[in-house]
Amino acid sequence: MRIGIFGGSFDPVHLGHLWIGEAATEQLQLDRLLWVPSATQPLKPAGPTAGDQQRLEMLRLAIAGRDGHQVDPREIQRSGVSYTLDTVTQLGDEYPAAELFLIIGSDSLESMPRWHQPKQLLSRVTLSVVQRGGQGEIDFQVLQGMVDRQRIDQFSAAVIQMPVIEISSRDIRSRVGQGRGIRYRVTRAVEAYIDAEGLYRSDDDHERVSAPSRRMERANHKRDP
Repeated sequence: MRIGIFGGSFDPVHLGHLWIGEAATEQLQLDRLLWVPSATQPLKPAGPTAGDQQRLEMLRLAIAGRDGHQVDPREIQRSGVSYTLDTVTQLGDEYPAAELFLIIGSDSLESMPRWHQPKQLLSRVTLSVVQRGGQGEIDFQVLQGMVDRQRIDQFSAAVIQMPVIEISSRDIRSRVGQGRGIRYRVTRAVEAYIDAEGLYRSDDDHERVSAPSRRMERANHKRDP
């Protein structure tokens, strides 16, 4: 069995993430893709904006109906600082015969020396780096001293080729905060969920949204017998 591990804040999950997931499934010939929303990441201590359960629900909405893709909540359930090695170790115990592919962006590759026990991590997974259109060849020199030449060749063969995707979770949060649309940047279900939950809005926006609701509640209260 070939299992892909795609981790991140997913705050919120957007169409770029979904495109990467599809490309990884196809190019790596995965039997299963696990979407693993992170808890507190050591290299991103400020943490996500949306709540843990909200990020989980947005992921479930985004991949609903996609066979072979599933949300894995283990890092959120574990809570605290989230180390990828812990997740990979658990999955290795659960699927001892599986080949595990860790899907990361090129920026994460550059920070690999600062990851928790990177040598041990890279001995347990096949690293699969996303190469976006217009980007040069992935430089694995940063892994020198952590893996041998044969492993680097395996990682090179597992690079995921992608077109340029000018979508980011940060931009989506910013657009929502400014009252701008996010249609075609996230799925319709995720867009509706963000709106219903009032995610990524400023305090003033929350006041403006909730004020009509309070007026309606008062009106309904007056009509009650």
